[in-house]
Amino acid sequence: MLRTGGLGVRDLKRTATQLDLPEWATALVIEVAHAAGLIAAGGNVDGEWLPTAGYDSWRVRATEERWVTLAVTWLHTDRVPGIVGERDERDRLLNALHPDLRRSSAPEVRQATLRVLATAPGLAPSRESVLRRLAWEQPRRRGALREQLTDFTLREAEQLGFTGLGVLSAHGRALLSGSKEAAAVLAPLLPEPVDHVLLQADLTAVAPGPLTSDLARWLTLAADVESTGGATVYRFGEGSIRRALDAGQGADELLSMLARHSATPVPQPLSYLVADVARRHGRMRVGTASAYIRSDDPSMLDQLMADRRAVPLRLRRLAPTVIASRTSRASLVDSLRAMGFAPVAESLDGDVIITQLDTRRTEGVPVARAVSSFNGLDPDVVAAAVRAMRAGEARRGPVDAPDGAVPRGPATATISTLQEAIRQGVRVWIGYLDSQGNATSRILEPARMEGGYLTAYDETRAAVHRFALHRITGVSNLS
Repeated sequence: MLRTGGLGVRDLKRTATQLDLPEWATALVIEVAHAAGLIAAGGNVDGEWLPTAGYDSWRVRATEERWVTLAVTWLHTDRVPGIVGERDERDRLLNALHPDLRRSSAPEVRQATLRVLATAPGLAPSRESVLRRLAWEQPRRRGALREQLTDFTLREAEQLGFTGLGVLSAHGRALLSGSKEAAAVLAPLLPEPVDHVLLQADLTAVAPGPLTSDLARWLTLAADVESTGGATVYRFGEGSIRRALDAGQGADELLSMLARHSATPVPQPLSYLVADVARRHGRMRVGTASAYIRSDDPSMLDQLMADRRAVPLRLRRLAPTVIASRTSRASLVDSLRAMGFAPVAESLDGDVIITQLDTRRTEGVPVARAVSSFNGLDPDVVAAAVRAMRAGEARRGPVDAPDGAVPRGPATATISTLQEAIRQGVRVWIGYLDSQGNATSRILEPARMEGGYLTAYDETRAAVHRFALHRITGVSNLS
């Protein structure tokens, strides 16, 4: 993660190579995944982009439902992946996931462009005709940015499956019209997943179609993808087998899994490869130790290991004359001296470290690093904050449903209802799971939905909060 919050150019290029996609399509994949809440920035000091808990629940859903989630996100996000690689007015490079990729008119242009395609069923209007139609519908909004966003929409819609050869697809048309049947329209067009592969003597496995989710995850763990297309070819190697063993798989478990899901017998070279890697796996072990204790007198170490005061030091006997500890060297020396021992510290070369009083000095006050921040506030969020401050005694409590029930419904219906509530500015009643998995009910006035989160004024708490979309169990309108 860059200091500006984006993704590095080298990381984007490496991802494009692994996905076998052009960089613009890779940026589209990354941006849509981020907007859908499938990836987010990690909370560690260095910062890295990682999958979220929402990704784990998304990937086990049916393919058509996963597509609907991504398509709806792309249709309504104000981020523009197409400008990745360009430069801003300060000549700074705009990376993927950069905060400055937002364009407020992007969702409107996408939907307007697709509606133009929807008016020509069975036809593929050219770019020029689409631009002329948009200019005729909204003549005062013509400009270079609109043309650029239109070009991005036509290209990205083809990549996402909204269109095929420039014609709006049936499931794309259903999603654009707000129908909840888009997934049902897409499902018959998808190939049936298969639960078997064809193992070959050259240490490869051929998947004759899309694999079931469980088999695909397992095979990706135990083999590397060599080629894709109508059939996917996986290659087994020492590294891939070791990766499966590191994940807790055993040699017998690997072979039985292959035999169960292969339409051909397990080849002898593959059996030998699994057995050979498993035989050498784990014979050498690597652990973590911040410091160690060594002594030529094993009885002194026996005394230390038997001392109850040494329990917080987390000691482990590695050899008769060596003990490892996860405590730092300085803390370990101080603790041993407090227990009555007289240890000395030594360097990596085994030399005794001489402690001098003038060695503990600071190198000066570190210079504070400038932190980039977002300038400006979203008008919807400002309006919601004003309502929260004016709530006063009008604060409401949670809605109690019969038998403690909360609204429940499919994810697609939940997102559509929330989007409609945002457009109309009405209140809704939602069911929401807290961090412990307990279901609660809230009355909200939605303001904005992006990046897998809903920003809304929560009347049950008289404050503006962000709600994770994957934790909302359902939505119900309030009369």
